[in-house]
Amino acid sequence: MEVIIDYFKNIPSSHRSLILVGGITFFWLLESTLPLFKFKYIKWKHAIPNFFFTLTTIIINFLLAFILLSTSDWVIANNFGIINWLPEMPLWLYVFLGVLLLDFFSAYLAHYVEHKVNLLWMVHLVHHTDHNVDTTTANRHHPIESVIRFVFTLIGVFIVGAPIGIIMLYQSISVVASQFNHANIKLPVAIDKLLSYIIVSPDMHKIHHHYRLPYTDSNYGNIFSIWDRLLGTYKYIPREKIVYGVDVFFDEEENAKVSNLLTQPFQKYKRPTINPNE
Repeated sequence: MEVIIDYFKNIPSSHRSLILVGGITFFWLLESTLPLFKFKYIKWKHAIPNFFFTLTTIIINFLLAFILLSTSDWVIANNFGIINWLPEMPLWLYVFLGVLLLDFFSAYLAHYVEHKVNLLWMVHLVHHTDHNVDTTTANRHHPIESVIRFVFTLIGVFIVGAPIGIIMLYQSISVVASQFNHANIKLPVAIDKLLSYIIVSPDMHKIHHHYRLPYTDSNYGNIFSIWDRLLGTYKYIPREKIVYGVDVFFDEEENAKVSNLLTQPFQKYKRPTINPNE
């Protein structure tokens, strides 16, 4: 474990890029072999806006990385944060708790708040207006959302007291987990459901991308499913009933244009509807 943390503490940018690109490539190819839905789309054309937003996310995180590093250095120097206040424990447990808690603040909590605050929902809408969810959807985030997510990550690092090695490990796992649970892959139902008791499985997250409430407001987790199950936000519907998109922003052609997606946060808010039969 010490070797792993030392590696991620000093992980080269090229290795982080390899994790991102390697994950996308692996799940992109797997989608062609084990598709959940047979989309009637041109795969590379659908990916263009998603790759654009992946690039903006990378740029924003790169520009703000020094703040993350400075915060991490401060909490370690001052022995601040939850995992530093706990009794002495094995390194593997220290790392696991760090990743688990960062997943709560950086992913679950950020995601939950984005769905509950109307202004933030309009920003997050860019992610949900993909009508053909696949592994490229994972990083389809408006630049404003990238900043919002960074702020939550920063808060998480401060409260958790995470050293940079754990932060880089968490972010690497988070990237691959997101690519995995967005991937258009069909696992056996029993295996997917078993996985969903520990991590966020593809079917579990696809429910979150259902076009209508109450399912849109559920299954907020990214790596671990424990937060949704503990906090009462877990929901289930059979994969066959899932319809992607957002019911009040259902123009697939407009939702595929980068120019429209960049302005979505500034469009008029539309109240989502709830299917009384669901």
